[in-house]
Amino acid sequence: MNKDILICGVGGQGTVLASKIIAEAAMDAGHAVHSAETIGMAQRGGSVTSHVRIGEAFSPLIPRESADVLLSFEPAEAVRNLIYLKQDGLVIVNSDPTKPVTESLHDTGYDGKEMVAYLQKKRRTIVTSAEEICAPFGSTRYFNIAILGVAAGCGKLGFSVQDILRVIERKVPARFVETNKAAFLAGVKIGESYEVK
Repeated sequence: MNKDILICGVGGQGTVLASKIIAEAAMDAGHAVHSAETIGMAQRGGSVTSHVRIGEAFSPLIPRESADVLLSFEPAEAVRNLIYLKQDGLVIVNSDPTKPVTESLHDTGYDGKEMVAYLQKKRRTIVTSAEEICAPFGSTRYFNIAILGVAAGCGKLGFSVQDILRVIERKVPARFVETNKAAFLAGVKIGESYEVK
C-alpha cells in the first residue's frame, strides 16, 4: 500500500499523536513508514503539520499535489495546506476555528465559514465539528482521535477500525484509553455515512 496522509492544525490540538497512531498502525501491518512534523511556534498556537507516508517514499515530506488525504483540525490550516492534496484527494476538516491571537487584538470576524466553503469548492470535503463530535466526552481534546475515526469510517486510512483501536490502547495513557476509543468510534460512525471510498 502507498498512501500519503497530511495532518494539520495548531499547537496543542494533538496532530502529532494522530500521526503517530497512523504510522504505528501501518508498521503493525508490515508497511514501511516515513513521517515528519513541521512545527512553527506550536506551543503558542502556531501551525503544526505532520506528514505520514506509507509505502515507498524517497522523502518523509509529502510533495505538493501528492497527499491522498488531508486531515485538518482547523479550517484556515486546511486551506494553507491544500496545495499538498491530490486533485482527487479528500479533505476532512473541523469546522470550528481556532482563532489566532491577532483576532483578539483586531476583530477580523474570522469564523472559519469562508475557509470551509472554499475547501468544498476545491476538493471532496467532509466537514465535522469538534464541538459536536466531542460533546459527549466533555472536551474537544479528543478530536484528534475522532477525526481518525472519520477517516477510518469512510475507508481513507487503509486500516480497519480494530487496527487503529489496538494502537490507541498502546499509545494513549491508560486513564484516557476508553474515552479515546469512544471518540474514535463516534468518528467512525460519521465516516461510514459518507461514500468516498
